Amino acid sequence: MTDDALLPLEAVRGKTSAKGAVVAAERLPVARVAVDNPLPHLDRTFDYLVPQTLDDVARPGVRVRVRFAGKLTDGYLLERVERSDHEGRLTPLERVISPEVVLTPEIAGLARGVADRYAGTLADVLRLAVPPRHARVETEAAKQAPKQDAGRGVSAPVASHPAAPAANDDAASLAAASLAPASSALPASTAPTSGSAPTSASTGPASTGPASTGPASTGPASTGPASTAPSGDASGEAGDLGRDEGRGQGTGSDAAASGGAGETAESGAEASVAEGPSAEGAAEASAWDEYPMGPSFLDALEHGRAPRAVWNALPGRCWARPVAEAVRATLAGGRGAVVVVPDGKDVAYLDEVLTEHLGPGRHVALTAQLGPAERYRRWLKVLRGEVRAVVGTRAAAFAPVVELGLAAIWDDGDDLHAERLAPYPHAREVLALRAHRTGAAMLIGGHARTAEATQLVATGWARQIVARRETIRAVAPRVRPAGEDAELAKDQAARAARLPSLAWKVLKEGLEQGPVLIQVPRRGYVPVIACQHCRAPARCNQPPTRQSRQEPGGRQELGGRQEPTGRHEQTGRPQSTAAVPGSPSDAPSGSPAALALGLPGLDPDPQRGAARGSGRESGDHGSGGEAAGRRRDEEGGHGAEGDGYALGATPRGEQICHGPLALRAGHAAPYCRWCGRVDAAWRCPACGGGRVRAVVVGARRTAEELGRAFPSVQVKTSGRDGVLATIGSKPALVVATPGAEPSPEGGYAAVVLLDGWSMLGRADLRASEEALRRWMNAAALMRPAAELVIMADAALPVTQALIRWDPITHAERELAERAELGFPPAVRMATLTGGAPALRQMLEETRLPPNAEVLGPVMVGDDQERMMVRVPRQEGAALAAALKGASGVRAARKAPDVVRVSVDPLDLI
Repeated sequence: MTDDALLPLEAVRGKTSAKGAVVAAERLPVARVAVDNPLPHLDRTFDYLVPQTLDDVARPGVRVRVRFAGKLTDGYLLERVERSDHEGRLTPLERVISPEVVLTPEIAGLARGVADRYAGTLADVLRLAVPPRHARVETEAAKQAPKQDAGRGVSAPVASHPAAPAANDDAASLAAASLAPASSALPASTAPTSGSAPTSASTGPASTGPASTGPASTGPASTGPASTAPSGDASGEAGDLGRDEGRGQGTGSDAAASGGAGETAESGAEASVAEGPSAEGAAEASAWDEYPMGPSFLDALEHGRAPRAVWNALPGRCWARPVAEAVRATLAGGRGAVVVVPDGKDVAYLDEVLTEHLGPGRHVALTAQLGPAERYRRWLKVLRGEVRAVVGTRAAAFAPVVELGLAAIWDDGDDLHAERLAPYPHAREVLALRAHRTGAAMLIGGHARTAEATQLVATGWARQIVARRETIRAVAPRVRPAGEDAELAKDQAARAARLPSLAWKVLKEGLEQGPVLIQVPRRGYVPVIACQHCRAPARCNQPPTRQSRQEPGGRQELGGRQEPTGRHEQTGRPQSTAAVPGSPSDAPSGSPAALALGLPGLDPDPQRGAARGSGRESGDHGSGGEAAGRRRDEEGGHGAEGDGYALGATPRGEQICHGPLALRAGHAAPYCRWCGRVDAAWRCPACGGGRVRAVVVGARRTAEELGRAFPSVQVKTSGRDGVLATIGSKPALVVATPGAEPSPEGGYAAVVLLDGWSMLGRADLRASEEALRRWMNAAALMRPAAELVIMADAALPVTQALIRWDPITHAERELAERAELGFPPAVRMATLTGGAPALRQMLEETRLPPNAEVLGPVMVGDDQERMMVRVPRQEGAALAAALKGASGVRAARKAPDVVRVSVDPLDLI
């Protein structure tokens, strides 16, 4: 053996005798750093030399600054080892940015798993998981830490080997995990241990294809929890929910052994929480008593077990109270909890309920609206173990809670849970993966149910918590479709009316008892208009605001907009004609603008104006031409030959905007939703007509109509312009868009759901699921057994699910149809979006799994195409690895065209 083989540290330690040479640390002189670099071909750790001067502060989990590719770059020190595989001389660490250990082994391993699940990079996930540093807050928090807990272990070095696994090890363990049974509890050996990542085959999920009796697939992710369910175990209706969930009992010792933030001594505040609920709280009735399996779920949490449940909340009940009781039971068992909700309004509501149940100072709320300083201050409290319960939006899924015992998510079907930044993870998948890795409990709650949650129940990974049918029938609203035959026989005009007589009657009766809610799918005033005569969609006929002109010499000149013949100069500038939201315009109904527009409800005849102001004529969607125009407008297309604007409105070859026109107010001129310019002199290019009609009516126009119909009742709007959190119990008309409904004191006396066709007619795989979720969320705010009117066909399965208040059957049917057609979550699917040459080149270089199916391409823009790759769920990890490898090859080649890769996106169609 040579001297080099006997002395491998010569490669990492400089000569101490040389002048200015860096003296390496005596113990563990090699630091493995995750550099903040988004390039996929560099998604790995890099070895650096730890100088002797940084030996005390260079601990695993701290922020460091290193020299990478000739530039100073930030990164995270993941671990320190004795030797490096690199044969050359190592570059020393430049400095440690802060001695605060901000990246725990558990979060590092979770970030690695999420990156592999979504074909992303560790750097991108860490940007989502760890908030930016705020030096002043970190300093003030460090001064308070010794006073509060002098012996807290977070100031001690983290274990030498972090829990971040390598990509190939993670994929191999997940592929082998398909042999594990689903119904049995995870063995204690599957919990992450100190010094290494969980790489045994038993830590991953199992997966199967759709069974003959129905879809039974894997869990929320190939790296997440899902397994093959034995026969008869998927329903989970009988028995104790937590009887087999004893695997979570060892998570506390494992977290302490990992040397991270969990290595703490119990403070006084934590000890008081661990004592359990107070005598007063134990004596009062629990919100879970209305669910047969609710008490056993709380008992399992309190005794340190890890049950996994999909919970359908009852309507007319406070959904935050059961969540708060679950968090309190988890804290009583000596573990922490993370609760993720869709938006800031839900965070504020749950924050208030948690304060009532836990007491002040025992939890924190994390939202982006807090600002960088306050958010980092609260995040540090969680990191240091000062609080062990967190509620927040999707970023809170990565909160470094000490000894996590419960991961909960409310309303997982809301698209706000999907991250908008690469690699686009979903909060449900992140929490499920985290619960599986740490042996924590999982709670997926909502009034409706998604196909993904239904699959977890079908595979046996989770069990459902639902109330008895007798209880549901007692509190569910009485749903009355406006299009049923009995109502049409009484009122023939109800077929074409936007607000039929049934809706007016329910609203009138409800106002005698309290506030009523009108849900409108579209915001704004009139977002879509068409020609009154020929029903062709109203499109912008003006040229682009700027366009590139090619000169004879080959030079391109960026020119301004040129006015077409016959246009007025002032039409190119937006006019301030919008009325105050929710209030009628002061312009007279017989003004020239109203005569030119010809809108329903703005007729110059005052005797007819009141009758037409109800919006009945504007709700007439019986014309086939109008329906076709609506579809074209919703798809955002530019039309084809035969569209109104293509019949000679402008000379051949001249570029025009073609954007959809809309109205900001009743007496305002149409404006383009693309270029924003007002076109007061618009005329239909197909028939020459200058009058327009409403195709889709927004929330502000609806509020205006209702204000004229009920002049003595206050009208309140809640939407993009301003979201109301709560309202009182006095009679009021509340017009809100989906998701912005305020919580009433005592519940709504009546609810009307308008324009059901607008939700159900969307070109989206989740159209019916999303419509049912929005309808049920609005209906859940009602008083028990109150009346609800829905403007949708009563024969549709989604409408029947609302009438019976049976989201479970609808979700099971949705999952079965997707399994039959090959759509997620029955399969794993990835979309690739980019230029046509780049897509073809990337697919040619990608080593896809053997059962992969390539679909497409389809156009998604003027110069963008999209292709989809579909594989069985057991090959999901291989697909993600293949796509990540192909992206790395393109990045190393410095390909100019970017190809966006998204795994299991929400918007497939």
